[in-house]
Amino acid sequence: MSTKLIPPKGNEHSAEAMATRRKWLAEVTGQEISEHGLDAPEKLRGLIENQIGEVTLPLAIAGPLSIHGSFGDGLFYVPLCALEGTLALSMTRGLYLTHLNGGIHTQHIGQKLNRSPVFFLPSIREINDFSQWLDKHIESIRVAAEAKSNHARLVNIEKIPHHGKMLLNFIFTTGDAAGQNMVTICTQEACQYICAHYPKPISFLIESNYAGDKNAAQYNLVTGRGHSVVAQCHLQERYIRRVLHSDIQTMISYRNNFVSSSLLAGVLGLNAHAANALAAIYIATGQDAACVAENCTAYSEYEVTEKGELFASLHMPSITVGTVGGGTRLAQQRANLSLIGCTGDNSAVQFAEIIGACVLALELSLLGAVTSNEFTQAHIHYGR
Repeated sequence: MSTKLIPPKGNEHSAEAMATRRKWLAEVTGQEISEHGLDAPEKLRGLIENQIGEVTLPLAIAGPLSIHGSFGDGLFYVPLCALEGTLALSMTRGLYLTHLNGGIHTQHIGQKLNRSPVFFLPSIREINDFSQWLDKHIESIRVAAEAKSNHARLVNIEKIPHHGKMLLNFIFTTGDAAGQNMVTICTQEACQYICAHYPKPISFLIESNYAGDKNAAQYNLVTGRGHSVVAQCHLQERYIRRVLHSDIQTMISYRNNFVSSSLLAGVLGLNAHAANALAAIYIATGQDAACVAENCTAYSEYEVTEKGELFASLHMPSITVGTVGGGTRLAQQRANLSLIGCTGDNSAVQFAEIIGACVLALELSLLGAVTSNEFTQAHIHYGR
């Protein structure tokens, strides 16, 4: 790998090695990342309760990420927090491989976040009347919901009859915020408006779990929750042999077995370890790490092109992240977002596409490690 593109001394653990990498990063990106970035306890209001101290996690970088996205082109080094040996080097390997092949192309499909309360009706006879009343009063409900936020916009309310109850799926866009609290507050206001103005007594609970919040859900795999992103790349045989020590035919053959085995196990989604990339990036950038549970249900496709190249595609329908709000305001996390150009208006779209590209790169590296029989040895060498 090129020493000009790859972080130096990747498996050397010393204060001097860290200093060397920070200096190198500043030279290639123009941004300096401090060794320590702890915030004062008063800065953590709204993020944690019963605090007794800090737990530090090692901060790494992976790159070069060469990306051609909806927002434009870029070359980035991505911050990671992880306690799993091989992860940072494996992502770096995948990113370097895709860089040699012209980079990763990404497309932002859209963004939405939902909250799904359950309404309790007097009887099943009320279901149709309640549904028609909602349709008639949708605009006034929207006004009530959006009054609680400067950023949330109510896109739709899906109605799902369930026995003698009605599930309402409130779907919002949330701008650059992940929006979990935002949509909860807005939905609460809308539900209170509905109860106050519906002609018969009804009640509600704010979440039925239809939203799939913090759950791997089939509904969100299909329709998405958060940002929806597609990442794709073409890989030449010679670079696969050079970087992954594998070949296209072996990778495709393994992939076929991977698909059938995943179906046999009942795996939701179709990816090898998207959760690894998500958790590492989320923690480093101040995201809600528990969203990994619902965001890891990505699905991938691989095929051989007429030119004999490997075409890899990854669709991530649910990337619940933001560049404002929550932990993104903390000093180190903010600096990490700045490192990848993800601050300012409309930066959440770029951030989601960077995440999708990194997940694809890590998937490719693992595919190479397994098919070259280097997977176990890599974990013995780097993970112990």
